[in-house]
Order: sequence, then C-alpha cells, then structure tokens
Amino acid sequence: MNITFKQLLVAGGPILFLLAALSIYSTALIWERWTMYKRTFSGMKDLLHKINALLRTGELKQIDELCARSKNPAGDIVHKVMNHHGTPLEKRELAEKAVEWHVSRLGRSLTAIATIGSISPFIGLFGTVIGVIRAFRDLSTYAGAGPSVVAMGIAEALVNTAAGLFVAIPAIVAYNYFSHKAADFGSEMNWITEQVIDRSVARELSGVN
Repeated sequence: MNITFKQLLVAGGPILFLLAALSIYSTALIWERWTMYKRTFSGMKDLLHKINALLRTGELKQIDELCARSKNPAGDIVHKVMNHHGTPLEKRELAEKAVEWHVSRLGRSLTAIATIGSISPFIGLFGTVIGVIRAFRDLSTYAGAGPSVVAMGIAEALVNTAAGLFVAIPAIVAYNYFSHKAADFGSEMNWITEQVIDRSVARELSGVN
C-alpha cells in the first residue's frame, strides 16, 4: 500500500498541525533574533580591534571620539564609561550594568526558542503514542485483515516523531548559537571596559590630560 504525502499529513492529525504552528513560530523568532544580532554585531569586531590598538598607544581621546561616532552597542558602552565622572568603582558598576542590559536585550526570545526545542520531541512522541494506540486498536478490531489496516496508524506515529525532531533541531541549534554569541559579547565588553577604566586611572594618576 502506497501512502501519499497528503495522507501522511492527514495521518499526523492535530499533533502534526500543532508542530507545524510551533515550527512557524520558532522560525519567526529565529529570524527576528538573527536580524537583531546582525545589526548588533555589525562592525563590532573592527571597532574592538581599533580600540585595542589605541589602548596600546594610550590614545584615550581618540577612543572616546571613535566610540562617540559608532552606532554599535560596544561603542555606546565604552563611550558612556569614559564620560562618566565618578570613581573607578562607579565606572565599573556602570559598565557592568550597561553590559548586563545589552546581554539581556540579546537574550530576548531565547527562552521561547529553547522551550520549543525542548518540548517538540515530546509532543511528537505524544503523537507517536497516539498513532501506535490507533494501530493496535485497528488491528484488534479488524483481526486478520492484514497490514494495510494499521498502516495509517503507524504512519501517524512516524510522521509525528519526524515532525517533532524537525522542529526541535533548528530551535536547539539556534538557541546554542545565540546564547554563545551573547555570552561572548558580555565577556568581550567586560574585558574592554576594564582595560579602558584601568588606562584612564593610570592616565589620571600620571597627571596626563
């Protein structure tokens, strides 16, 4: 007995439509995060490279001017830290709060993506169980009728399992990627702001304007 794609969709039942809805929602979230991350990290690598080069030569004024012109969150954080008139401790607290805010902003929607990636296989498994139950019910009802009787029940079980994995794998991969990028951003910014603050303190102690 040949089972068509349309029959598989029908066999999947409500569980398959639920997984399809989750897939669409997950894809929308991933796309939104992707475009947001692309804007956030656009030019950031080049900016940090220039800041590091200027730090080595002690050109703090040029760093401030560079960050003031930058439309990158990294430049915004460094600019705010450098123009904060307070003690080194207060500057560090400002830097920590600014970095935390941006990391939190990067982390929006990641919980939803992770949740979809975690629950989709179980939803598919639930559909699989329903399909197996249906297959055995049909088999007991039509004893001796042959394998064609239970084919749709087995198809329902298999299609929901596959759909659950299809939804979960991209969501988990996307969550891990975005989480890693957000963590890297936090680490890099904590390091660069600490270097800027230390160099600023050293400059003030030496009496150089």
